[in-house]
Amino acid sequence: MEFRTIKAICDLVVDCPHSTPAWTEQGKIVIRNNNIKNGKIDLSSPSFTDDENFAQRTKRALPKAGDIVITREAPMGEVGMIPEKVECCLGQRMVLLRVNNQLCDNYYLLYSLQSSIVQQQISWSMGTGTTVSNLRIPHLEQIRVPYVPLDKQKQISSVLRAIEEKIDNNSKLNDNLEQQATAYFQELFINNANPLWKIGTISDLGTVVGGSTPSKTKPEYYTNTGIAWITPKDLSINKSKFISHGENDITELGLKNSSATLMPKGTVLFSSRAPIGYIAIASDEVTTNQGFKSVVPYSEIGTAFVYFFLKQSLPVIEGAASGSTFKEISGSAMKNIPAIVPDRSTLDQFNSFCAPIFAQQKILEDQNHSLAILRDALLPKLMSGAIDAANIQL
Repeated sequence: MEFRTIKAICDLVVDCPHSTPAWTEQGKIVIRNNNIKNGKIDLSSPSFTDDENFAQRTKRALPKAGDIVITREAPMGEVGMIPEKVECCLGQRMVLLRVNNQLCDNYYLLYSLQSSIVQQQISWSMGTGTTVSNLRIPHLEQIRVPYVPLDKQKQISSVLRAIEEKIDNNSKLNDNLEQQATAYFQELFINNANPLWKIGTISDLGTVVGGSTPSKTKPEYYTNTGIAWITPKDLSINKSKFISHGENDITELGLKNSSATLMPKGTVLFSSRAPIGYIAIASDEVTTNQGFKSVVPYSEIGTAFVYFFLKQSLPVIEGAASGSTFKEISGSAMKNIPAIVPDRSTLDQFNSFCAPIFAQQKILEDQNHSLAILRDALLPKLMSGAIDAANIQL
C-alpha cells in the first residue's frame, strides 16, 4: 500500500490562532471543538464573534467549503469538513487542512483521517502539553495517509458518502417524526390542558428508579454480553432515542451484588447528574449506574407521555437539583416534581398517535446503526484495496 504525508497532499496546513475569541451574541460563526464530532461539523448551536475578531482570526487563512478541520486537543483527532455557504473562522486548538485537488479528493482525506491507520498515528505522534495531549503541526504534517490514484479516491469517497447520506436522510426523517409527536404533546397537554386534570407528581406517572455500579474491583461483575448497564456517557456517545446496551454489560453476579435494578422495556432513562437531562427509552430490559433517576411508566400512563413530559419539564427538574461540585437531582426531589395527570382517554389518544411514530423511529435508528457498522468496516478495506469501490452497489 502506498502512503503520502499530509504535507505532501495538502496546499495548506494552518494552525488556528491561540487566543480566545471575543464572544458575541450574533455575528460571524466560530467553529469550536465541541462542534466537531463523528466526522462532521455541527453548527446547530453556533458560537459567534464580531467582524474585527473575525478578521484577526482569518489572517492566516479564511476557511472555505470543503476544507477539513482537525482538533489538536480536548479531544484530539476529531475531524469535520467546512460546509457550503458558511462564513466562519476557527476557535482554538484546531488545524485547517486544504487539499491539493490535483492529488487528493477532500472527502477521501476526511475519511482517511477517521481511519484506524491514521488515528493510530495521531495517538503515537502526539506531543505532550502540561495537562492534555496536543497534536502539533510538525507531527500532523508527517502523518501518512493511504494513497491511491485520484479517480480511485473519488470512487471510494462516493461509496462512503452514499452511506453517510442515507444515515443523514434517516436522521432527518427521525427528527421530523419527533417534531410531529412533540407538537401533538404540546397541543394536547399544554395548549389545551384540561383544568380538571389532577396535579400530582412524577410519582403519579411511574416508579422512579435509581441505579448502581457493581464493584469495579470485581472483573467477574462485568462482561461484553450480559445484562445491559447504561451510564450517562453511553447516552452522550449514542444520541439515539432508543437504547438496549451501553459500552459495558454486567453479569448476574454483578446485579446480585449491587443495588442496580433491572427495569423493563419502555423505561424512560433520565440522567440525573453530569449532566442532568440525557433522555432515552429502553428498548429492552436494562440497568443503569447511579447517574440516573429513571421512570418506569405506569401502564395507564405510557412511555410516550412520560418521555415527552420529562423533556418538557427539564428546566423544572434542573431547578430542583442541588450540589456544590456538580448539580444532581435526588430521588426524592425527582419523585416530587409537579406533573399533570391527564385522563385515561386523552392518554390513550396520545399513546396511539405515538406508537407508529416510535416504531418507525426505532427502525430508522437500527438502520443507521447497521449502516455505520458497514461504513466503518468498508473504510479500511477500500483504502487497502481489499475491496474495489467500483464493484460496490448501494
